[in-house]
Amino acid sequence: MAFADLLEQVGSMGRFQLIHVTLLSIPILMMASHNLLQNFVAAVPPHHCTVHTNLSDSTISPAEMLLLSVPLDEQGKLERCRRYVHPQWNLLSKNSSEDLKKEEIEMEGCVDGWSYNNTDMSATIITEWDLVCDLKSLKQMGQTIYMGGVLLGALVFGGLSDKFGRRILLLISNLLLAVAGTCTAFASSFSLFCLFRFFCGMAMSGIILNSFSLNVEWIPTRIRTVVGTATGYCYTTGQLILAGVAYNIQDWRWLTLAVSLPFYVFFLYSWWFLESARWLVLSKKPEEAVKNLKSVARINGRQSEGDKINLEMLQESMKKELSSSMVNHSALDLVRTRSMRTITVCLSAVWFSTSFSYYGLSMDLQKFGVNIYLIQVIFGAVDIPAKIIVTVAMSIVGRRLSLCISLVLAGITILANLLVPFEMQTLRTSLAVIGKGCLAAAFNCCYLYSGELYPTVVRQNGMGWVSTMARLGAMVAPVVLLCSETVIWLPGFIYGGAPVLSGIFAYFLPETLNIPLPDTIQDTEERSHCSFPLPS
Repeated sequence: MAFADLLEQVGSMGRFQLIHVTLLSIPILMMASHNLLQNFVAAVPPHHCTVHTNLSDSTISPAEMLLLSVPLDEQGKLERCRRYVHPQWNLLSKNSSEDLKKEEIEMEGCVDGWSYNNTDMSATIITEWDLVCDLKSLKQMGQTIYMGGVLLGALVFGGLSDKFGRRILLLISNLLLAVAGTCTAFASSFSLFCLFRFFCGMAMSGIILNSFSLNVEWIPTRIRTVVGTATGYCYTTGQLILAGVAYNIQDWRWLTLAVSLPFYVFFLYSWWFLESARWLVLSKKPEEAVKNLKSVARINGRQSEGDKINLEMLQESMKKELSSSMVNHSALDLVRTRSMRTITVCLSAVWFSTSFSYYGLSMDLQKFGVNIYLIQVIFGAVDIPAKIIVTVAMSIVGRRLSLCISLVLAGITILANLLVPFEMQTLRTSLAVIGKGCLAAAFNCCYLYSGELYPTVVRQNGMGWVSTMARLGAMVAPVVLLCSETVIWLPGFIYGGAPVLSGIFAYFLPETLNIPLPDTIQDTEERSHCSFPLPS
């Protein structure tokens, strides 16, 4: 009897598993609200230099004050970062400024501050701390710092949960996100805002990693694809929820608070979760594992079958895993053997490029020239058909081919956008939406596939590592956007090339369709020798 047989004995996908998966998935609804929060709390409204203060006492209209103070750019719009040193009174006597040579007029920066058009957002961190013009790079830095927290959280919480358990780290992560998010909403400076967002990022990693492990380690093999996809749809739904919440709460402080307070509730009900029986056995706590299995059987209405489970039966079912657990495992085991090295290297490339391109597209919605709330809904909605298609594909052609195709198609659509003129905004937006949908499908594959590739003894270390690579990609993505000021097409070329390259790496991963979860590194080695594609 294997551990999978014990799960079948206590109810398979019964009442416990349904409640368990549902409660673990609800926080994922709010995950997008934090990952993509920057699109709204750091939205850059139309702005220009404040008019000269000495004009406020005059009888001229506000439009005339702007004419006297702020020049127009080449598109006929108000300059964002410059104004005339002195009011140009002579402009009032002209019907146009055709005879006025701008280069002959002395200009200065916005020494008296900026005026903002707050039609779409009543207040953002941009308007609060004037993160425009010379300080505009701080907007990207804020998102990079958040993703830095996600990266560190993946390293810290991935290792700690293998040592202390999934449940306790999930509790800590939910509480940390609730507290850090609340503090972010009341931050009095941009530095404090970034600090608390960093802790939010750390907590988000802890929630993702431990929710995933608790999910896959309590459900039978045949249900993993469906559960993994359902969890992915929670993130998709969360993107739509974010658009609705941001539309109705247009002040960044209240918006941040609104997406953080639910985690206090998640923290409270997380006490109900049962620790992974797999982890308890491999952590030399078989008595607790038996107790948890009996609890699951009782909740599933199979108390008589649960009463038959004892230490002897559990130890016999995981005899091989227990002998393996006598060896201390660390992150080095991810690269110690040939098969583990191949898996880790290929998954690192896949997670980095998928996250890099995904957030490169998703974190600069204002560039599409479409209403920011509408484009957020479109970007979220495209995940629905994308994930349906990839779910069917994973169950028919397997995880490996589905992942390869998703990545290559994403790269091709992003690269194709480089050939479309900027005036064709509808076509450019459509290609970007398709590319984003393919990347969302790839993400769906990544989460399920990686959990199936890494054995139980190092699963959290493995998931922590690939999540780290994903967050590293997400950190780099905003920085690459800054390259457009030098070479306008370079960010698109990089965002498109990365997934195509990683699609090639994905080809060398072993298939896991309908294969039980590996519990030991030896299981992975035996399986990989049979399923690795051989290069010609």
